[in-house]
Amino acid sequence: MTRLPRRQQNRQNRERAILDAALKVFAAMGYTGTTMDAVAAEAGVTKPTLYSYFPSKESLFQAMMLGKRDVMLDVFEHPSDQGMVADLLIFAWAYADTVMRPEMLSLARLIIGEVQRFPEIGRAYQASGPDHLLRGIMRYLEGQRRAGRLAFDDAELAAQDLWGLILSAPRTQALYMPDALPDRAVLGRYILNGLRVFLKAYSTTPGPDLEQLDALQRAPSQQVIHDA
Repeated sequence: MTRLPRRQQNRQNRERAILDAALKVFAAMGYTGTTMDAVAAEAGVTKPTLYSYFPSKESLFQAMMLGKRDVMLDVFEHPSDQGMVADLLIFAWAYADTVMRPEMLSLARLIIGEVQRFPEIGRAYQASGPDHLLRGIMRYLEGQRRAGRLAFDDAELAAQDLWGLILSAPRTQALYMPDALPDRAVLGRYILNGLRVFLKAYSTTPGPDLEQLDALQRAPSQQVIHDA
């Protein structure tokens, strides 16, 4: 792997730190309550420095959400050498490890509370996060359909089924009961069951795929994925 020049690496590190700080501030103050001054202070940079990276609160919010999407979609952009079932399991845990973070749950709650008065905030959240993620899932599933691994008529519905089956119930509960977040064993139960249902519905070879899913879930190496 080619190492980035020091200046470029430093800029990348600072941008990552700014985005991490932005998530903390947006999660604590909501979209309307967040200011660039507050993000700059949290990130430990000057306001002019912050603006040199992100010219507006809107662009900062979008970059923050797109960065989370890229983490979740990484395995679909760079598939594993173990095939589709492993890719789906890796994605499921990356998705869970992102959206179940307390900051992401807090941000989602605040966005829900703001959309009635400021519907444009809901549209910005949807466009920068879920819509982009949905398109990435659809691209991967369509590729698997072309390869003969999946069968479906509507890629959007198949993608919605995938993320709904693996995490909809525990995430909904966590949004409304922040003091009762599910542990990893509970998340694993939902993820495994959701992927089983998805493969039974859409796989062209459900029997072997379900066997591989169970083997991957039992394998000690899978712990690396769970704890990433």
